[in-house]
Amino acid sequence: MKLFRFGAFEQEKPGVELSDGTQLDLSSFGEDYNEAFFAADGINRLAAWLETNQASCPVLASGFRFGSAIARPSKIICIGMNYAKHAYESGATELPAEPIIFFKATSALCGPFDEVVIPRGSEKTDWEVELAVVIGKRASYVNEEEAMNYVAGYTIHNDISERAYQLERGGQWVKGKSNDTFAPMGPYLVTADEVAEPNNLDLWLSLNGKKIQDSNTSDMIFRIPFLVSYLSQFMSLLPGDVITTGTPAGVGLGMKPQVYLKPGDVMELGIEGLGQQRQETIAWQAK
Repeated sequence: MKLFRFGAFEQEKPGVELSDGTQLDLSSFGEDYNEAFFAADGINRLAAWLETNQASCPVLASGFRFGSAIARPSKIICIGMNYAKHAYESGATELPAEPIIFFKATSALCGPFDEVVIPRGSEKTDWEVELAVVIGKRASYVNEEEAMNYVAGYTIHNDISERAYQLERGGQWVKGKSNDTFAPMGPYLVTADEVAEPNNLDLWLSLNGKKIQDSNTSDMIFRIPFLVSYLSQFMSLLPGDVITTGTPAGVGLGMKPQVYLKPGDVMELGIEGLGQQRQETIAWQAK
């Protein structure tokens, strides 16, 4: 299934896109795509519910707002420098022996077509197309061989990053990753059964019509089963948690000269089988 959430920010309702492209309002299902939904085998329950209730679900007209594909999770866990070329363009002299882990504030979540706000005073806001993995059930001390049984599905994450905050303000990456609107997520959560090989998906990002990231998830240094198992050795992964698996080469930080986002720039990005995103950047304004 292709699950999505729609409606006003933080008032989103659940939806589903059928194989023929029809998009249905699933408000009558009575649940959001959140931790409780995934913990209670929500994907299978929803599939069974649709078998008898699909005909009564309203068909959505075009033009609605896509929200984040999942409701705010307990955590967004990020993998740093997980593509070799990106590691080197970021200044690494050797590849990481173990995954680089950092968190992203869940308050950064926004929809895949929402505007991205460049923070007050920022001069180094950057882009990063990433494959995000959504956990389907609690995972603790999971074996790599069993890790994929804990994956609910996949979505697209643009890991917006303020490089000065990330690298020049004490070395705490979370500070450069967590501004509001810095985690566009979606448009869909594509369930795991529809993604045959998540470690072989094309992914790309264009800036103002020019493709600048163009790679495949097969280039990851640490692959999804390993990452799920590895992280579960250090923390419990809860249903609905997001693991965002790193970005390929082509970010602004690695360009010579470096290039960063300015108001009015347009990012378009996508991952094979998971859909596409589009964001325009705007300057921060006091509310």
